[in-house]
Amino acid sequence: MNNINDLHIEKEVLPLFDFTLTILSKKIVLETLKKPLKSKKEIRSRQNIFKGFIENKKVLKKYSYSLSYLLEVHHFLNDSKIEDYSTKKMRYKFLISNKEKAKYKSKFTQLILLFHRLEFNYFTRLNLDVFPKFYGDKIREIITFLSSLNLNYLSELHREYKLKNSHFFKLASKILDAKSKGEIIDFWDNLFLFEAYLSISNGIEKHNFSFPELTDKNINLVEFYHPLINNPVTNNFKSSNSVILLNGPNMSGKSTFLKAVSLCTYLGHLGIGIPAKKGEIPLFTNFSIAINRQDDILNGYSHFMTEIVNLKNVVKNASNGNKCFAVFDELFSGTNVEDAFEICKTTINGLCKFNNSLFFISTHIQELKQIENNDVNTYYIECDLINDIPSFTYKLKKGWSKIKVGRILFEKEGLNDMLN
Repeated sequence: MNNINDLHIEKEVLPLFDFTLTILSKKIVLETLKKPLKSKKEIRSRQNIFKGFIENKKVLKKYSYSLSYLLEVHHFLNDSKIEDYSTKKMRYKFLISNKEKAKYKSKFTQLILLFHRLEFNYFTRLNLDVFPKFYGDKIREIITFLSSLNLNYLSELHREYKLKNSHFFKLASKILDAKSKGEIIDFWDNLFLFEAYLSISNGIEKHNFSFPELTDKNINLVEFYHPLINNPVTNNFKSSNSVILLNGPNMSGKSTFLKAVSLCTYLGHLGIGIPAKKGEIPLFTNFSIAINRQDDILNGYSHFMTEIVNLKNVVKNASNGNKCFAVFDELFSGTNVEDAFEICKTTINGLCKFNNSLFFISTHIQELKQIENNDVNTYYIECDLINDIPSFTYKLKKGWSKIKVGRILFEKEGLNDMLN
């Protein structure tokens, strides 16, 4: 079970990739964003699908249609009873009202115009060779279905005002036959998946994300950043140990750094491009991302107890041989300093034995630099003092921060003098 609530998938990540035309495609995009892939093969295959869409961007750049037509045709094919009048011509001629006849013809005309637009402007112009074969076959199913309806011929007749009852009867017969074989359901499934993948690929292209390489052990991110930050500062990071201890003052950007690393790693497991110039990530089987955690009122847990339960779940997963990616922001800040130091030290040393996992821990506890463990890497987010005023560069540095911003700001506001 992955703990990814703090990535705020629906609120923050979805808008990066949602360029869908319908709620049905948007739903698939969201489902895709919530399900990490389980193997390198699956990830590379998904990457190649998105690369295929990007290769076809000239054809798909203006992919669009009338949404009202789409919704009406979708309802018409899925929910309405389509009747074949080809063997009931007398009934159609004498028993069906003119209003019903007009409605019948209007629905099929909408279908012809919509599907012909999709077939002629987009699908028949795609280069399917740039997609993985299994997904190229999905697109071929769309093309086969559309071509079976003889849309180019019917569209031409419509433009010349030559569509007759016989044409509608024949089209209805084809639709009913396809419906009986389940081809209508397959068509919509393939179409909305196509539009969801197109939407995600548009997001990758728009934000200039890159596809990461898959490695066996260490993360290596070059010029990565959080995509929701305006004018973000980029950083480079390469892991060499299983535990990364991140320190530095408040407001320096620790949480943003952790979110950016987490997002790059997680998106990489979806087969999606990441906000970095270049990336290498290993395959993880479990994600636990706890950033800016608050009290869990719903379950009756305090902030501290929530951290304890979360850590226990991570340790259980790692003990069972899972490759875990876990982030603990300001670990154990909800208890007193003495307790926090002791249990943080135990946690850090204990997590080091799971060398096939990766754990990020941010902290304010300066005493933790006493830990002598070659399996722990320490970093801080740089902060300079200019005329006794903190200046945050948001750049990642190795080691420990020496800046005590709390004391500086306390003194800067004159509180020492006021309180003494």
